[in-house]
Amino acid sequence: MQKQTVLTKAGLEKLQKELQELKGVKRKEVAEKIKVALGYGDLSENSEYDEAKNEQAILEARIADVEAMLKDVKVIDESELNNEQIHIGSTVRVRVSNPDSDDGKEIKLKIVGSSEADPAMGCISDESAVGNALIGHSEGENVEIEVPAGTKNYKVLEIMK
Repeated sequence: MQKQTVLTKAGLEKLQKELQELKGVKRKEVAEKIKVALGYGDLSENSEYDEAKNEQAILEARIADVEAMLKDVKVIDESELNNEQIHIGSTVRVRVSNPDSDDGKEIKLKIVGSSEADPAMGCISDESAVGNALIGHSEGENVEIEVPAGTKNYKVLEIMK
């Protein structure tokens, strides 16, 4: 059974746009590569054809994945969210430090569904160790989280929409 995909409105639009791009532009590009490769003759020794067919298989798998996500999607209405507790769709400002010190660096994180996660852009999954641990906490609270680098203290400084 497919699990429900949780997305923000922006995440839904991005996924729909990706699907449109994959089905339109990318499918045509791959079909053209296959057509050109077929023109090279003998398929048994045609590496261009094999590469194009592999690319087609990867493309079709991604299309199937995106379609499956869009079939059972829950869109978070960010306008209905409050700033009292952290939840999916919240943007939070936290100070990360070692448990025995209060120094550390401030970072801004947005808690999103797993299909929208992009840690490089500060969007972390609600299923990640940090995202899951922060959900339900309020401003001013300290949350100790076990991360690969060891235990870290996350002090919630601000919750925003």
